[in-house]
Amino acid sequence: MIFNVKKYKPLDDTLRKGWTIQQLKNIPAGLKILDAGAGECFYKQYCTHLNYVAQDFCQYDGFGDGSGIQQEQQRNNSQIDIVSDITHIPVPNDSFDVVLCTEVLEHVPDPVSAIKEFDRILRKDGIMILTTPFSSYTHQAPYHFYSGLNRYFYQHWFSENYDIEILQSSGNWFELVAFEINILRGVIEKYTTKKMNLWDRFIKGLLTMRLKHYSRISKNADELGCLGYFVVAKKIKNRIY
Repeated sequence: MIFNVKKYKPLDDTLRKGWTIQQLKNIPAGLKILDAGAGECFYKQYCTHLNYVAQDFCQYDGFGDGSGIQQEQQRNNSQIDIVSDITHIPVPNDSFDVVLCTEVLEHVPDPVSAIKEFDRILRKDGIMILTTPFSSYTHQAPYHFYSGLNRYFYQHWFSENYDIEILQSSGNWFELVAFEINILRGVIEKYTTKKMNLWDRFIKGLLTMRLKHYSRISKNADELGCLGYFVVAKKIKNRIY
């Protein structure tokens, strides 16, 4: 297969991981954290100062139904502590100080129910650390239900009992379009019988260069579109759900 997530990473992949790692380092030692939808537990190595618990539904095997972008290697779920639906995690109320959920909500049929479940298991003054794409291709199918979430999703669902400490866009519209162009070769080779020719590559390079230029001089182009959002929300009231 042409499309492999290891070959075609989102442009914000390094930025997102670096941001998330920094948020984890900022958490005081000894607190209890749930990594919800942890997959292969990439962030566990950055939680040695915390009481780390990993949850996942463990249904995705790395190959899925073969469509879109797949991991294309067997997924290792051996480090998962809790195997469950993310909307029904078998722990008592107020069990965790922190909930971490990165690039997961687009894979949940009902992301609002997942947010409500995080709220149930999170203690007062606890923190949610979330990242989601604004726009994403079909990946890990058949477990891909939303192309992404907008900032207004968080502003709506966290308006009652959370302080949103960070709601940061990753990239802007120009970078989003540049990403579309960046994977053009893979799309052509997978979904047509052709390959990119010299003219295609020239146009691709020229457009990418111009988009980078406009990204540097853009003014609030992230309000139109971006690569994703980084969120830190602090629980300030008892559950409202």
